Amino acid sequence: MGMAMKNYRWCVVISAALLLAGCGGGPQSDSANDRAAALTKEQTRQTLPDGEAMPGWRQTHRPTVLKLDEKLYRSQACPARNNAGCEKSRFYGASTFREDGSAATVTFLMIAYDSEQAARQAYDVLWNGHYGKGAGERARAFEIGPLGDERDARFGSYDFEGNPGAITQTRVGTTLLWTQATSAGRGGIDEDRMRELATVLAERARQAQNGDEPSAALDS
Repeated sequence: MGMAMKNYRWCVVISAALLLAGCGGGPQSDSANDRAAALTKEQTRQTLPDGEAMPGWRQTHRPTVLKLDEKLYRSQACPARNNAGCEKSRFYGASTFREDGSAATVTFLMIAYDSEQAARQAYDVLWNGHYGKGAGERARAFEIGPLGDERDARFGSYDFEGNPGAITQTRVGTTLLWTQATSAGRGGIDEDRMRELATVLAERARQAQNGDEPSAALDS
């Protein structure tokens, strides 16, 4: 499936999310085996970059978070059979931006889990089963540096015209994070740009799990 279709499907879910109300987060995990806290719904929303975190980019979909207690939303977050990878998940969120003066688009996605163990167990399931394919069948792996506790990245093309597309996946404590970017034409995105974008999301997730208000942002 092309990146454009994936973005369309996500837009449908965002529209549905705007109709939800009263889905507050539960208490944070207090397991002695977990170093990082499980996020509430509000903390998940705050982790997603907003307009202030993305100077030079126009927000096209504001940060939106879904409680993963319905099959419809689990099928979007974890499209594999039986929604594998969504076990002990709490929330699924996204925000989307278009860069000013270019055709580059980026979508930030995240799943918040009950514990670090749950996020670790879901990591390979979701990367190998779905998200790792987001940059096309012939995408190449590239390094994004020491982000988070686990990380992967691929750069390729998302359509038959060869337009660039890239995807990163990072685990930060109790969260799995994705940065999906495309550009209608070469030059809109590159590996350095993907590292910058993924770093912002990873740093915001770490800040939230430390009990701080996420403030990491792109350099203006």
